Amino acid sequence: MSKRCYYEVLEVSREAQEGEIKKAYRKKAMEFHPDRNPGNAEAEEKFKEAAEAYDILRDPEKRSRYDRFGHEGMNGMNGGFGGFQSSEDIFGAFGDIFGDIFGFSGGRGANRMQAGSDLRYNLTVSFREAAKGTEVELNIPVTDTCETCDGSGSEPGTTPETCSHCGGRGAVEQTQGFFRISVPCPSCN
Repeated sequence: MSKRCYYEVLEVSREAQEGEIKKAYRKKAMEFHPDRNPGNAEAEEKFKEAAEAYDILRDPEKRSRYDRFGHEGMNGMNGGFGGFQSSEDIFGAFGDIFGDIFGFSGGRGANRMQAGSDLRYNLTVSFREAAKGTEVELNIPVTDTCETCDGSGSEPGTTPETCSHCGGRGAVEQTQGFFRISVPCPSCN
């Protein structure tokens, strides 16, 4: 089955501006979203097709390449990887997913902790808010620094030591084949 023209998929002209493309994509996404069409495989395929078209047409570099070379120009950029630039992006995304589930940083920033990575806030939004976007103000409680250790985690009268196993990162990478997973350091936890 050959792919349809991305402009036809979103029903926009080749001269369409970014706002028009985004509006057309949202319309198609709402129309064919799997939650609105449960069990409808055709709608699911059209939803995926619209998402792929939007991924290409919203990015000026990808769009230019598509305009010059068509679907063949997308090989290596998107073909077979569902919008990922390379296999590294795919595995980085897996790392991000696993990190969300297991609480470690498996993506591109695996070697350093990010500020706020230990914070969590459950927020419920409606389908409409998620589809159209919304702005929500969150009040995150801030904990005070411990008066006993002054935030170092060390007993009074001692100084913190850097773990020789993980270099103070608190995590180590384990590799199996082409998968790399960041896990808590077995020495310092």
